[in-house]
Amino acid sequence: MDIGSVFLILAVVIPVVIYLYRPFTERNTQSASKTEQDYSSLLANRDQVVAMLQELDDDYNLGKIPDDIYPTRRQVLLQNGVEILRQLDAYQLIPSQATAQDRLEAAIETRRQTADSSQSFPRKNGSAVPPVPDDDLEQKIASRRRLRQSKAGGFCPKCGKPVQEVDRFCPRCGATLN
Repeated sequence: MDIGSVFLILAVVIPVVIYLYRPFTERNTQSASKTEQDYSSLLANRDQVVAMLQELDDDYNLGKIPDDIYPTRRQVLLQNGVEILRQLDAYQLIPSQATAQDRLEAAIETRRQTADSSQSFPRKNGSAVPPVPDDDLEQKIASRRRLRQSKAGGFCPKCGKPVQEVDRFCPRCGATLN
């Protein structure tokens, strides 16, 4: 082996070894805090209780569980679920989470307000906010949309699809229209 091939092998092997060894040297792993783990555990327990309730109801409806055992088991599961929901509600009242939720709601509201003022979306009462054309392209798009909202001007002689008066070609089959 000559010296060039040795350097080539080293040029490939050294970066690969460094890349593979890097995760072992880093200590920046972010572990979940105790409260996040508890909250996640409560969510899992809630889902488990709901699944157990559904399974209990299904088994009772199929006749697998006697009438005298069903109410007591269901009541125990409901009490467990209520306790878990109370604990989850206690976590919901943590100020950092409440402020984060408030910030998210505020961001959504501002986004809706800017969207309502800049785009033409129909509202619940039937009125629409007119779009504000920013440039020439937006004006062309708006005029095309107004033309597309016109009524049908007939049918395609080839495929029978309704076409508009401004169409030159059938949008379905491509046939030339008169």
